[in-house]
Amino acid sequence: MYQFDITTADKPALYRDLLAALDALTAEEPDAIANMANVAALIWEYLPDLNWAGFYRNVGEELVLGPFQGKAACIRIPFGKGVCGAAAASRETQRVDDVHAFPGHIACDAASRSELVVPIVHDGRLIGVLDLDSPDPDRFDAQDRQGCEALMARLAPRLA
Repeated sequence: MYQFDITTADKPALYRDLLAALDALTAEEPDAIANMANVAALIWEYLPDLNWAGFYRNVGEELVLGPFQGKAACIRIPFGKGVCGAAAASRETQRVDDVHAFPGHIACDAASRSELVVPIVHDGRLIGVLDLDSPDPDRFDAQDRQGCEALMARLAPRLA
C-alpha cells in the first residue's frame, strides 16, 4: 500500500507532490495498464472537484476506455469527436470551461461541466489521453493544464 504526503495548499506544490507520487508508483512498473490505474486513482484522490479521472488508450487509431475513477464511461471515441477526440487528433491539450459550448461534446456524464484532456505522446506516437471532468464550470486553469502536462510527460515513457 502506498501513502503519500500531498500538499494541497497551493497548486504548484500540489503538482510537485503529485509528480513525486507518480514517480514512486510507476518508476519500476513495466505494465502500462497498472500504471494508468494507479495514476488515475492518485489524481482522483488528490485533485478536488472531479467527477471523472482516467485514460483513453489509442487502439487502432481510435480512443478506447482505459483505467479510470468515476461513473461508467463511453467505451470508444473516434479521433476528432468530442473533447478527447479533439485532443487525440490535434495532439494538443484541450481545456474546456463549459463543455456544453464545445461543438460535438460527448456527454458520458450529464453532470460534467468542464473538462481537461491531455494527450500522452512518446517518441512521436500517441499513446492515449488523460481525461479529467468536473461538475464545476471553469474548474481547470493554466496551472492545472501545466501540472497535468508535466505528469503525462513523465508517465508517457512508462506506458510505451
